[in-house]
Amino acid sequence: MPMPDASHRRQRALPLPADQRKLHLDTLMVDTVGVGEDPFAASMPPIFQTATFGQPGATEGGKYDYSRSGNPTRDVLEKTLARLENAHAAFAYSSGMSALAAVTRLLEVGDHIVAGDDLYGGTSRLLSRVVPACGIEVSNVDTTSVEAVKKAIVPGKTRLVMLESPTNPRMQICDVKAICDYARSVGAMTCVDNSILTPLYQMPLDLGADISMTSATKFIGGHSDVTGGVLAVRDPELAQRLYFVQNAEGTGLGPMDCWLLIRGLKTMALRMERQVSNCGKLVEWVRQQPLVTKLNYAGLSDFPGHDVHTSQATSAGSLFSFTTGDEAVSKIICENAKLFKITVSFGNVRCVTVVVLLLPDCIDCIDCI
Repeated sequence: MPMPDASHRRQRALPLPADQRKLHLDTLMVDTVGVGEDPFAASMPPIFQTATFGQPGATEGGKYDYSRSGNPTRDVLEKTLARLENAHAAFAYSSGMSALAAVTRLLEVGDHIVAGDDLYGGTSRLLSRVVPACGIEVSNVDTTSVEAVKKAIVPGKTRLVMLESPTNPRMQICDVKAICDYARSVGAMTCVDNSILTPLYQMPLDLGADISMTSATKFIGGHSDVTGGVLAVRDPELAQRLYFVQNAEGTGLGPMDCWLLIRGLKTMALRMERQVSNCGKLVEWVRQQPLVTKLNYAGLSDFPGHDVHTSQATSAGSLFSFTTGDEAVSKIICENAKLFKITVSFGNVRCVTVVVLLLPDCIDCIDCI
């Protein structure tokens, strides 16, 4: 099971000045020079911890007036993330779910969403309990089948397709490009939750997605001390619509949390590289254990969707899940692991594990460092 090293990272033609277009993503994560405005040229982006900004005059407005509408620290984070995503614009939200909720605000009563049947629990809650109350219909399908997705899409009614690849927790793989291409052909947007891989290992916008979502709580923050979510888009009009909703509803990320994510970005490439390496070793060990009945990890050559995954991503990431078929066994494994903390979320510098009950299977989801 070959695991990627730094040489596997794509060098993409980003929307940057000519002298920066050949920089690796690793470098762009660290380099914030010229991204924001700082009259004192601090070596690290400062925190503008303020709610309001003085204006030039009684009838003149400045670039910033109220941090809900914009803040220099948030601008540095969002512009850096836009560069990483090869996007026109990126928006930072108070959580990943806040970001996904903003996407659903783009729809109207009577519209239809097609989403996967193996989704992060928070996304499932949003789509099953909140969105339908707004008069929007949701259909859940097996997104590993392009034909099943096509069949579920209703031309003229389906306005949004929501994908995860790999999915959480079964690590299922979908053909992002094929689904995005078809959705666009019938007038539907596509939003891809890229939290497990981040733009370091997969670029949804390059694959045709209209919106790339990343839970910044995970690998971007990297230390489990901040929550945040990111949306990245290429279409300027779509960017304006998202900004309007973000400003109107006040879901933008605060300056201190933005600063923590900026700091997290600077070590993200190194952290994820080591996490992927450690994950590969643990996967090889787990697959030899007799209590494991099924191992879910896209890095395995015999895993369903492996070929599709390698065509659209440069790494299988650092999460995997496995089934034991016995809730009691899974519980014992989690509670007796010496270095793993039982907790929700993933992507921080602590090894974590959680039992997800998906009857009749019992799945242990493991995040490795």
